[in-house]
Amino acid sequence: MSRTWASDRDGGLLLFRFRGVPVLLSPSWWVGSVAVIVLYAPLVNRFLPEATAVVSILLAAAFAVLLGASVLAHELGHCVVALHLGIPVRRLRLFLLGGLAEITRTPRRPAHEGVIAAAGPAVSAVLAALCGFVLLFMPAEGPVWLLVLECAVANVAVAVFNLLPGLPLDGGRMLRAGVWAMFGERGIGTRAAVVGGWLVAGLLMLWALWGLATESPDRWLRLGVCALTAWFVASGARGELASDQRPTWPEGLTLAGLTRPILQLPAESPVADALSAAAGRGVVLVRADGVAVGLLDPFAAERLSELSPMAPAEQAAEPIRPESVLLDSEPGEDIVERVQETAAWQFLVVDRDGRPAGVLRREDLKAGLAARQTG
Repeated sequence: MSRTWASDRDGGLLLFRFRGVPVLLSPSWWVGSVAVIVLYAPLVNRFLPEATAVVSILLAAAFAVLLGASVLAHELGHCVVALHLGIPVRRLRLFLLGGLAEITRTPRRPAHEGVIAAAGPAVSAVLAALCGFVLLFMPAEGPVWLLVLECAVANVAVAVFNLLPGLPLDGGRMLRAGVWAMFGERGIGTRAAVVGGWLVAGLLMLWALWGLATESPDRWLRLGVCALTAWFVASGARGELASDQRPTWPEGLTLAGLTRPILQLPAESPVADALSAAAGRGVVLVRADGVAVGLLDPFAAERLSELSPMAPAEQAAEPIRPESVLLDSEPGEDIVERVQETAAWQFLVVDRDGRPAGVLRREDLKAGLAARQTG
């Protein structure tokens, strides 16, 4: 692993890379950590009556960091197992309500779904058990004891919460895997786990309302935490249901039948000439050293051509990013997922040797899927 401090435009601060997977710290994590410090600092005196205000704040800050580290270890568990099974992971992100290992391809077997989901809680349980074992040999006093206790509590909390049987939590993914294995259809498992997610969200709100009805001392804190968590679970369950209902790859449809022929032009070609030569084809712009600088964006090229027809076509190029490159041998289901999840409107298709084979446009894929499904 290498440590590089940088920013990701939509993920947050890049902490390091784990086996090539970027680990990002979202800005919302800092908000959650400040909230943990404010709420937890007054509780330190219950364990350490002699602690000063400064010590209480420092120990509360340590708890926030340990909680973040526990979530990170939990998500790395998912990441390791997914990579071991050959399933790519786009990134790992820590944010306000926890963390997320963004797996770029849906597991093809229920066993894979189940083992990836179980890996996170398993890591949290092991860390909690290790901390509990250490506590057996420590006197129940002092800052060090409290830090170990905090680490144990943090990992227990992460494990227990994630084992709740509803999507998008790990327990929901394990439930989906079980139902999927039982009935042989992933969609049935998804619907069952989505219902579980809605039930979890409802129970969280009922517990919060019970605190208000009984005038519990922590009723307002409970209401805020439960409302935020219930929203996260409910919206995540809804997103999982929508994701599972995306178009599938019809029988008989081929990627070659959807891609546009490709034309390679020098990057310094006049934009007006590049537009004229394209004639509906995809255009890869290549520098003199053989490096592809991008795909010609016909809309940007038209605007540029109106202002300056002799401007280099490179100025109207859309960069070729790793996520916008498709292998011509990729399964159709993977292609649908990639296009759905990538913010690009055209994709470069290459063969096994990396040679350009065509360009797939988002609207061409949509039209091809719709034509096959209606036909």
